[in-house]
Amino acid sequence: MIIRKARLADLDRIQEIELENFSVEEAIPRTVFEAHLREIKTSFLVAEKDGHILGYIEGPVVPHRYLQDKSFTEEIEDHSQHSGGYISITCLSIAKESQSLGLGQKLLTALKKVALEHERQGINLTCHDYLINYYEKHGFINEGKSESKFAGEEWYNMVWQNEKKF
Repeated sequence: MIIRKARLADLDRIQEIELENFSVEEAIPRTVFEAHLREIKTSFLVAEKDGHILGYIEGPVVPHRYLQDKSFTEEIEDHSQHSGGYISITCLSIAKESQSLGLGQKLLTALKKVALEHERQGINLTCHDYLINYYEKHGFINEGKSESKFAGEEWYNMVWQNEKKF
């Protein structure tokens, strides 16, 4: 298995995995994934085995500590050309047939390496309360309820802080 940067040619499979795992309200629309594939320079990764995509993690580099709902839109601003900032994970998703293989951990670890290589302050995301423990196991800190209104749900701010000082 390899983890690599996502390509526009991966769009169909990414959308398929998204729809397997999220409700219509929470699923990121195809047009948004297409825009993200075009705009996000360093932080859209896929896990692939034998030419088949098993999962992905993605989100833009942003200047703020917490994920904002505008990160889920087509008009994203990826600040990867600037130093610092946070990688804002908008989605981590694993194909149903590949769940429980540790791919989420591998994708998170790969994204942390990207954050370190590009001297990001950290990584942020929002999640439901039942996923807080999962992200805490991977070094994220629960910083309380988010202001996010995405999909009309209640979300929690999770932050992985890069301990290196640049």
